[in-house]
Amino acid sequence: MGRHHEFSIAVDMPVYFCNPASPWQRGSNENTNGLLRQYFPKGIDPSAHARDQLEAVAAELNARPRKTLGRDTSAERLAAPLPPCSITTQRSVGAEPVQKRSPRKGQRAR
Repeated sequence: MGRHHEFSIAVDMPVYFCNPASPWQRGSNENTNGLLRQYFPKGIDPSAHARDQLEAVAAELNARPRKTLGRDTSAERLAAPLPPCSITTQRSVGAEPVQKRSPRKGQRAR
């Protein structure tokens, strides 16, 4: 992420980094690492496994219900329609109001 500043500008969103040796700041990452250890012991080289085996593990992990998503899977949450929003803004003088999306549950507003 050496070019994180460019990315931040391109997506109009701040980029945050965790402090070294602070696993509590990387909850999702640490949880995923723990789940991966159920399939691949620490120190295993992923290239020692067939691509289809790696893809099967990825599919199984991605299909797990997540507590942070109200027991939905990531795919279910992505497929769900966004709730209506009551916030409107003006693009320019005389333009029609534009509906802004409200953040999903658990997301911060920009």
